[in-house]
Amino acid sequence: MPKTKLTNQGQVGQHIEKLDATIQDAVQLLRQIILNSDDKIGEHIKWNNPAFYYTGEMEEFDAKQYKRDIVVMNLHKNRLMLVFPTGVKVNDTTGFLEGNYPDGRRVVSFKDINHIKANAHHLSNVIKQWILLVK
Repeated sequence: MPKTKLTNQGQVGQHIEKLDATIQDAVQLLRQIILNSDDKIGEHIKWNNPAFYYTGEMEEFDAKQYKRDIVVMNLHKNRLMLVFPTGVKVNDTTGFLEGNYPDGRRVVSFKDINHIKANAHHLSNVIKQWILLVK
């Protein structure tokens, strides 16, 4: 019997299930915060990690500009890091977004699930601001 291809959501779920048990709940919480920030957020696996993108209408652009990409998880060696490829667009005055990379990336690192819970509102706000900028 042929193997059924998983949906993007199924691939992300499967990816999370294969992670070290010590970070699975934290990654799942990050996933839910991101997806719950706006109903036009999709998910898939990109660069071997869960990634989230805007599914709404946008003007045409060069794909290498990553304008549709909101955030990609970096879970290498059980790190809990979020990379916003175009995060420099967001005017974050709270210090939540870190880094000043020449390519426009900004990052957020979390220590554990409690750190995520304490900063859930910041994460959701950054995503909502980003979406307002690309509509």
